[in-house]
Amino acid sequence: MINFNNAEFSKSVGSLNQLERDKVPEIVFSGKSNVGKSSLINKLLNRKSLARVSNKPGKTININLYNLKEVRFVDLPGYGYARVSFSEKQRWATLLEGYFELRKNSIALVVQIIDMRHPPSALDLQMIDFLFQKGYPFVIVASKCDKLRKLARAEREEMMKKELRSYGDLETIVFSSETGEGLEKLKNTILSHCEA
Repeated sequence: MINFNNAEFSKSVGSLNQLERDKVPEIVFSGKSNVGKSSLINKLLNRKSLARVSNKPGKTININLYNLKEVRFVDLPGYGYARVSFSEKQRWATLLEGYFELRKNSIALVVQIIDMRHPPSALDLQMIDFLFQKGYPFVIVASKCDKLRKLARAEREEMMKKELRSYGDLETIVFSSETGEGLEKLKNTILSHCEA
């Protein structure tokens, strides 16, 4: 059983040699800049500002680690922010690829977050494809569902099935950091992957 209320910030990792070498299972949070990763992590951990929330995209530039007693949360840098220099994008890519290679035996689940209001971007699909091809366990979390009216939401739910159908029967959780919708479902998914 995981106590989601007992988390602390561990460290911010800017290079691969700073990564932990232990065998604690890791829950990885991935998504484009400004998709609501920090808000989702704070909601999961029942904290207001453990993960820094910013109105400016591209704020998470390192891998941020949060320790719970039984598991580690890993907040990856958001991808797709246009105003970041090419060299910084290259550093992020090297860091992310290195992380997945180094920690492949520790990753219990990747929480891949997409903005429910829009079709997945090319970079979203590239990330999903990477996870699928490499065989990482992952779940799609469609964030910001509270921003959609009932009809628009129903339409997006149907469209998402079509947009992601080439990946088989993917688990998709509709989520809102504002209302808490999807929170218990996501917690249960994390728990089941950690127990497995």
